[in-house]
Amino acid sequence: MGTSSPVTVGVLSLHSSKESKAICNAVEELGHDPEWLRTENTSVRVGPDGATLKPDVDIVANRMLLSNTEQPCEELGLANTLATLRPMLNEPSATLRATHKIASAAALADNGIQVPEALLALDTDELNAHRDEFGEEAVYKTAIGTHGGGTWKVGQGDPVNAKVGNRYAFLQKLIERDGERHRDIRVYVVGEKVVGAMYRYAPDNDWRTNVALGGDVENATDNLPTEVKKIAKRATSVVGLDYAGVDIVEGDDGWFVLEVNPTAGFKGLYKATERSPAPHIAKLAIEEAGGEVDDERVRELSATLDDSMPACAPIKSKTTSDGPLVVGYTEEVVVSGTSGSKTVVAKSDTGATRTSIDTRLAADVGAGPIKSVMRVKSGSLKQGKSRPVVDLVVGVGGRQHTVTASVEDRSHMDYPILLGRDILGNYQVDVSKRVDAGSDSEDREEEEETLE
Repeated sequence: MGTSSPVTVGVLSLHSSKESKAICNAVEELGHDPEWLRTENTSVRVGPDGATLKPDVDIVANRMLLSNTEQPCEELGLANTLATLRPMLNEPSATLRATHKIASAAALADNGIQVPEALLALDTDELNAHRDEFGEEAVYKTAIGTHGGGTWKVGQGDPVNAKVGNRYAFLQKLIERDGERHRDIRVYVVGEKVVGAMYRYAPDNDWRTNVALGGDVENATDNLPTEVKKIAKRATSVVGLDYAGVDIVEGDDGWFVLEVNPTAGFKGLYKATERSPAPHIAKLAIEEAGGEVDDERVRELSATLDDSMPACAPIKSKTTSDGPLVVGYTEEVVVSGTSGSKTVVAKSDTGATRTSIDTRLAADVGAGPIKSVMRVKSGSLKQGKSRPVVDLVVGVGGRQHTVTASVEDRSHMDYPILLGRDILGNYQVDVSKRVDAGSDSEDREEEEETLE
């Protein structure tokens, strides 16, 4: 530690993530002052003498999630407000560019970085007219998505639409190497440095490599090709980010950048490499604000992932809670697919592994395309039965979730959607709360489903 005065680093994150906690803890361990900018403690006052930010910080590390937010412009507007008052790492325009997959791909391609060929067409007929140009199997994605959600592999006979729910979607060429298990490389870049890298392998019955979907990881830091390091650092710079997780895949024609993630998680990387990016992000913020850090201490801290609750966590107000949001036994949800959205009443079932949707409702909203058939066990059928599964976008209480839902005939049930643990795991369920409390109907008994 040098002789400079401590600086105050604000971590802007309204959600309670391990990454935000880890960055706050790293700032403190490096001898400086963290502030976690959250709902409970953050305000901006505008007056005759200018604008005042509370808490007062010297620099902001932006960790705002845009990809799973119903109204990302609200979060962008807040981040932009703070960025006008203080220096910010991962400033808003770069974060938006990175979060929107076509915007980032366009920026990369225009700067000579190889990306998979893609087409975003605002008209559905125009998008389908060019489907065959993307090969027998193509990737179909929402322009904004996270954790592999809103990403499908489609065949030539599968129709695609310009939108999935309220989000634009596009076609992209599938990059694979013949005869090899599908994998990509996640390279974590902070400033001018690669702090860690991992191979990510697709789980069984899927082709996506995301850790959130159950993909395997393997340390790639020590044997990362020099070319890949250069590509990752340049991609981060071109998109305009200060730190990012860059996803790169090797094809028959070389290396392709798939995505540049402004809020990439730390869990998978630490599992594979035993290196945490948090102290490196803290160091970058401190030095950008004019502070000094001990580089050896940064290396020591990066060997652990301290995501315990930081001392700077603001006290919960009476009107806000850091705990999970509450959903009822029945809840009004917005179901989105390639053909549109519908608002329906869903039933919560913590005993169900996955969410399920009625066949007719799935067809109405354009859920899918069907990407596989899962074998499920049922309480009344020892041998189980096969059901098609689709990626489905479900909006609950202002949050959007992309889940792999099973499709079944629920016409004999009172509710066309059954919310399983894939969604309810993000909430607290209050069985006494019902949106249809005035109804005296009772949903017929559900059968618990588990994957074999």
